[in-house]
Amino acid sequence: MDNRGRILGLLGLAAKAGKVQSGEFSTEKAVKSGRGFLVIVSEEASENTKKMFRNMCTYYEVPYYEFGGKEELGHALGKEMRASLAIQDEGFSKAIMKLM
Repeated sequence: MDNRGRILGLLGLAAKAGKVQSGEFSTEKAVKSGRGFLVIVSEEASENTKKMFRNMCTYYEVPYYEFGGKEELGHALGKEMRASLAIQDEGFSKAIMKLM
């Protein structure tokens, strides 16, 4: 299995464990409340969305990655399309960052 598949698998596990906030509003809330350990924004997200999260993550010192399609991210979480998500667990975040 390639890293892409592993990352999506970990996202799925984190989601089942209730450690993922997805969607713009929830992702933003997780970062600003200090509960987000990692932010992933879809490669298909708008430039505005990417810029907003990039700046926010820089300010709050949260690792930021652009990865996957909206459909792909949503599918991994067992939801509809998702352009952004925050991982709220240090273990999952570190495991995913290792693969990025």
